[in-house]
Amino acid sequence: MNPLTWLKGIFSSRQKSLGIYRSAMAKSKKKDYAGAIEDYDVVAAAKDVPDDVRAMAVYNRSLAYDALGKHAEAAKDLDKMLSMPHVPERVKNEATLRRERLRKRGER
Repeated sequence: MNPLTWLKGIFSSRQKSLGIYRSAMAKSKKKDYAGAIEDYDVVAAAKDVPDDVRAMAVYNRSLAYDALGKHAEAAKDLDKMLSMPHVPERVKNEATLRRERLRKRGER
């Protein structure tokens, strides 16, 4: 495969994923959490999405689940994101703290 073709494929895939991700963010901002989750699902399930974009989608999907009161789903997404490769340490730390808050909330 031509390196230029390969590189274009990576960037177009990333740009498409980021477009869907931005759509999900906009829906979350409008409190359309169900719609945001649908968009995050698309990004998280896509085959050729870069690791960092997939991690952002899963993390933010957990926030949308939490906003809908679906705390178990939110915690599962945080666990999933924490097991992903190439997630920055600061993001993992925030996800760990959020997961603990969810677990404490579930214990009440």
